[in-house]
Amino acid sequence: MRKQQDFGITAAVLHILAMGLMLCDHMWAALYPSLEWLTCVGRIAFPIFAFLLVEGYFHTHDLRRYIRRLLIGAVISEVPFNLLYSGSVIYPFHQNVLWTFFIALLLIHLIENIRKRFKPVPAGVLSFGAGLLGFIVGYAAMVDYYGAGILTVLTFYCFRKRNLVNFLGQLICMYVVNVSILGGYYYELNIAGFHIELVQQSLALLSLIPIWLYKGRQGWHSKAFQIFCYAFYPVHMLALFMIQTLILR
Repeated sequence: MRKQQDFGITAAVLHILAMGLMLCDHMWAALYPSLEWLTCVGRIAFPIFAFLLVEGYFHTHDLRRYIRRLLIGAVISEVPFNLLYSGSVIYPFHQNVLWTFFIALLLIHLIENIRKRFKPVPAGVLSFGAGLLGFIVGYAAMVDYYGAGILTVLTFYCFRKRNLVNFLGQLICMYVVNVSILGGYYYELNIAGFHIELVQQSLALLSLIPIWLYKGRQGWHSKAFQIFCYAFYPVHMLALFMIQTLILR
């Protein structure tokens, strides 16, 4: 008798979901600024990508190749990102999100080596210092989501195990990163007579729902799908810029 599989979201589904949500956010920025719901649902995309980066680190068969692909993707995506973000080919004041992930991936590898070479107490101190350095570098390099983006990746690295304690750690850290650190625009709501201020960036916490439903399975995978996932980021930004340019003529 075939064993019944547990319900769960695969890595492939998470990738597709995150890409779709990211597209919504960028469509809001480039084409439909009046449709606020597009950027609201777009808040969910980044943490899913951050989670998948950590999963990729622990499941890759060739870390150097993984890092190299990420670096190449960051370089290729910079011009489309600059065009969409500023309308200029060169814009040194904000870098695309793949640079955020590139820095975070190097940082995870550094911390893993620290943990292997040192005893728990000095390893903990050095790892904390490395995380703090990554946070500072994120802001200094002006990568997307800045140091908060680095901390988001580290959240899923530090609380990677699939149990209640780690889920709680993810929830608390995500709240601190998105509400206390990033904060920003908020909505004023009145619910049953209570006045509530909902920080738009706090909607990123909804990403934990599909992440917690993930069961560690890769799902559908092929070379073509892998290329599609890497190409989607720069290609969709370039396409949106071209559409934006045509509309504004």
